Amino acid sequence: MRFYKISILILIFVSSNFSCKKEKDQVIKNVVINELMAVNSTIVSDQNGEYDDWFELYNLTLEDIDISGYYLSDNVTKTSKWKIPAGTVIKSEGYLVIWADKDTTQAGLHTNFKLSSGGEELVLSEPDLSVIDEISYPAQKTELSFSRVPDGTGSFRWQHPTFNTTNNSAK
Repeated sequence: MRFYKISILILIFVSSNFSCKKEKDQVIKNVVINELMAVNSTIVSDQNGEYDDWFELYNLTLEDIDISGYYLSDNVTKTSKWKIPAGTVIKSEGYLVIWADKDTTQAGLHTNFKLSSGGEELVLSEPDLSVIDEISYPAQKTELSFSRVPDGTGSFRWQHPTFNTTNNSAK
C-alpha cells in the first residue's frame, strides 16, 4: 500500500511539473511570417518598378506593434542578418511587406538578402535574437506565393499571391 501511495505522489508531481512547464514555455506569437514569393517576374513591383522577392508579416493582435529592432534572416544560424529599421509598425491585424532584394539603398523596407527560388529558410527574431517565427519553404513555383491560410495561424500552401492583403480569399 505504501508503494502505491508513493507512486501516486510521484505521478502527481511529475504530471504537474510537465503541465506547468508546457504553459510556461509556450511562445505567444503576435507577429508571424504570412506569405512569401521568391519568383516574382510579373505579379507586383516595388517603388522602383523592379519585380523582386518579397514576403509579408502579419500582426495577429488588435493592437499596433512596433517591430523596430527585430531581425529577419534567410539563415537560422545567422538570425541577425537584417535589422528592421526604427519606426516600423504593423497595424492591428495588418500586413507589412518587405522586399528581399539585397538593395538596401532603395527607399522603404529592402533586406540585405534575397529569397532562394530553390527553397530555404526565412526567420523572424526579436531584438534579443530569440526566434519568433521561422519557415523552411520548398522550391518556389513561378508566380505563386507560399501563403499561410488562414492568415497568421494556418499551414502554408501554394496559391495566387495576395500581396499586402488577406490570404483567406485567394484561390
